[in-house]
Amino acid sequence: MTTTTLARAINDGLRHALMTDPAVLLLGEDIGRLGGVFRVTDGLCADFGTSRVVDTPLGEAGIVGTAVGLAMRGYRPVCEIQFDGFVYPAVNQIISQLAKYRHRSGGRIAMPVVIRIPYGGGIGSIEHHSESPEAYFAHTPGLKVVTCATPDDAFSMIGQAISSDDPVIFLEPKRRYWTKGEVSGAPSLDLHRARTVRTGSDLTLVAYGPLVAPALETARIAGEEGHSVEVIDLRSLAPLDTDTVMASVLRTGRLVITHEASRTHGIGAEIAARVQEEAFYALEAPVLRVTGYDTPYPPSRLEEDWLPGVDRMLAAVDRSLAH
Repeated sequence: MTTTTLARAINDGLRHALMTDPAVLLLGEDIGRLGGVFRVTDGLCADFGTSRVVDTPLGEAGIVGTAVGLAMRGYRPVCEIQFDGFVYPAVNQIISQLAKYRHRSGGRIAMPVVIRIPYGGGIGSIEHHSESPEAYFAHTPGLKVVTCATPDDAFSMIGQAISSDDPVIFLEPKRRYWTKGEVSGAPSLDLHRARTVRTGSDLTLVAYGPLVAPALETARIAGEEGHSVEVIDLRSLAPLDTDTVMASVLRTGRLVITHEASRTHGIGAEIAARVQEEAFYALEAPVLRVTGYDTPYPPSRLEEDWLPGVDRMLAAVDRSLAH
């Protein structure tokens, strides 16, 4: 076990992949000599050279389009999108090409491409730097979408994503980059399985990425008030591990889902629909969602009012338990 930050754990995972597989290479703006805006790729260019850690021109469509071609030639490219709000110029390549090639070829052409995207708010940044685009990609057949919440998962999940023959959108909660935690150095869970990070019996609280830590704090405070809250970290958004969520809800009878992205048509809506289909008679209260608002992301001085936090989660827990 070593203790490190989430950003360093991703760096270590990328380093391990570059060392063990010569087909792995990294592409992105300023990821080489600079080491990336958040220094996630720091030192990799110096150790592996400019042919494997490639500073690209400013052009997200070109980055992903190049990765598609490299994958067709047997490489395993890992693309960095500098900020979440910069991914949209590449959406045509991601949805129209990357997501479809393997299915279109009947499985003959693998698409082992990872697209790393720092996402979410909470860092006081300017417009276009605090987006939550996960639902766009999770809605796209052919893409896998995952997000880490701890350094241990960051290390293991980036390695599993790079090993996948399907394209993976790898979402990194940027406000958790400096969170420290222990890293075991070995995958402890399948890439697409959810993790129960706190057990409980009265209510299930589902979170992912940047909101796992506030969800755990919510559960702790609720525990002091005499309520036992189970917290599940989804980890994978496409495919969804509904088995883990369903097993928990069948025991607790209550479900609250939280995410930073806007409420309407979000990941929480999909989970709520599946739970009411499969566990309707086990529910003791309506499924509730605690999310960002249905507005564009606000200026940084207002983001703490916009983002879901412990107070709003506790209010939802109280509302559910009141039924």
